[in-house]
Amino acid sequence: MSSRNQDALQRAWQIEEQIRAPLAQIERLVDLNQAKVLQAFTSAQVSESHLHGSTGYGYNDRGREQLQVVYAKAFGAEDALVSPLIVSGTHALTIAYFALLRPGQRLLSITGDPYDTLFPVIGLAKDGMGSLREFGIGFTSISLLPSGGIDLPSLRKALADTTVSVVAIQRSAGYAYRRGLSVAEIADAITLIKTMRPDVRVVVDNCYGEFTELQEPSEVGADLTVGSLIKNPGGGLAPTGAYLVGTAEAVAAASYRLTAPGLGREAGSYENYRLFYQGLFMAPHTVGEALKGNLLSAAMLADAGIESAPAVGEPRVDLVLRIKLESAERLIAFCQAIQAASPIDAHARPEPDALPGYESPVIMAAGAFVQGSSIELSADGPIREPYVAYLQGGLTFSHVKWAMAHAISALSRT
Repeated sequence: MSSRNQDALQRAWQIEEQIRAPLAQIERLVDLNQAKVLQAFTSAQVSESHLHGSTGYGYNDRGREQLQVVYAKAFGAEDALVSPLIVSGTHALTIAYFALLRPGQRLLSITGDPYDTLFPVIGLAKDGMGSLREFGIGFTSISLLPSGGIDLPSLRKALADTTVSVVAIQRSAGYAYRRGLSVAEIADAITLIKTMRPDVRVVVDNCYGEFTELQEPSEVGADLTVGSLIKNPGGGLAPTGAYLVGTAEAVAAASYRLTAPGLGREAGSYENYRLFYQGLFMAPHTVGEALKGNLLSAAMLADAGIESAPAVGEPRVDLVLRIKLESAERLIAFCQAIQAASPIDAHARPEPDALPGYESPVIMAAGAFVQGSSIELSADGPIREPYVAYLQGGLTFSHVKWAMAHAISALSRT
């Protein structure tokens, strides 16, 4: 190693020594989640033949079918729908909502406004796009408490509206400056919902949350738990796709929205599933690397006098570190520094721009092997107050160390 590289990492190594205990806790979490995923593979009797796919209609595609069995077991669910034909987490959530809601019914979000890309889906931003609103489906949201928790008294009142048929819970913050929700908090809300209204279905957006705890929302009563394969569960290897896990009834309904009524998940081809299987197997380890990077980043930022959340002593229930940078100039400089420390397109210089589904211009640093893969180290944020950078991912702990040292150095010059 050159002396220049060693000098850049020296402070990161010193801070790493100060957080050895919480880093060790993350390693224990990885061990337990790895055991859970391995048991899902072995109990599903995954064979080498399952790694190969099909063409055309994809009938009798054993690779696709068995991958869904493994996901259901790994997430403690009755059933699973896993497909490379689902392009993103937003697409998977759209499938879930259209599968479970009918005209005259209402979607209730209990985590405030949804993520930006869901505004057109719900009909909050634009009409004429086949939104839920165009189909006569209403929407109501309940803000989180000042503490960041779910407002259970307001939820209790909202459930008195008999048109409420689906409750949406967004586990991670999206582009809001709030903490992620733990599975225990989600469980409390689901218990209240199912006690008052057993007919109401619960959909949890699990993006960024998979394998950050020992349980998943599907294990505490969520009817559908939804996420992207180019985030946590794909382990940095899955090239595309998303999953929905939950009750057999809800998963079946989702399958008919993915393809067509009568077809469901009996069709849909892909020529090779190896990276999907291998990515899920690697996911607990990869998530652990990202969690350790998240923790070290918070400590390094605090050392530099920069506010971020969750702080070092706070729980980590997703992979997102929210960094308050106070100005557009500093937000842009931070993201450009992360891009410059990326393995792909490090020479590119990201600038804020309008993106489909987003209200404000967004800057995105994502020098990733898989386009848009936020299990790989990335940083992005809307150009609006309070000018927060959302840092997520990191395939290796070492990469996060180097990138954060580079980014903090860049911020010192702004």
